[in-house]
Amino acid sequence: MRDARTPIWQAIADALRSDLAEGRYLPGDRLPTEAALAERFGVNRHTVRHGIKALVDEGLVRTRRGAGAFVAAVPTDYPIGRRVRFHENLIAAGRLPEKRVLLLEERAATGGEARALEIAAGDPVCACHGLSLADAQPIAVFESLFPLASLLGITAALSQTSSVTEALAAVGVADYTRASTRLTAVRATATLALHLQVSEGDPLLRSSGVNVDAAGVPVEYGRTWFAGDRVTLTLEE
Repeated sequence: MRDARTPIWQAIADALRSDLAEGRYLPGDRLPTEAALAERFGVNRHTVRHGIKALVDEGLVRTRRGAGAFVAAVPTDYPIGRRVRFHENLIAAGRLPEKRVLLLEERAATGGEARALEIAAGDPVCACHGLSLADAQPIAVFESLFPLASLLGITAALSQTSSVTEALAAVGVADYTRASTRLTAVRATATLALHLQVSEGDPLLRSSGVNVDAAGVPVEYGRTWFAGDRVTLTLEE
């Protein structure tokens, strides 16, 4: 007679799936270690690993080498249109926004940056590097560049606030809109993976865009690397 018993790994997957459904572990939470789960279910770690893989295949859990297994977060809707505002976008999506500035520096613009900002190569720019988070989970690494000649005091303004809107307002730019956006699929480098808490080589979505003032003059050239499984970019008119 055929053995109809449920495989142990499948029973483990079912139990963990129930834990997720009941809210025992929330999106972004780390699951117990394989050793802890092996002790909980009275099995070896290989069997636990098989059960977790089933949840990974379903998109419920993601694993990161050396860090463990995490509950997959529900992707955040992030509109990209003429008005791209980080805080407003995340609040509208029901998420708690946070920005962390990692580095603020003044340097010479590269050729590509200069073309985007419509300045000469080598002209001084303020470069703001940082991390964007939603509900305390990193979703993107960003680099924003501002022309120093036309935005006097922008570096000091950015040192006081993580809001680009507030910093630009402080130097006389009352409003700005997105003039262009380019989206490219890329792989996470070691440093991007470290900041975004993903594995090196994981898929990211890179957004490059130029914001202009009311007269159409570029005030910001930004590059953002989004964690591919945490953000759904939507294009708006």
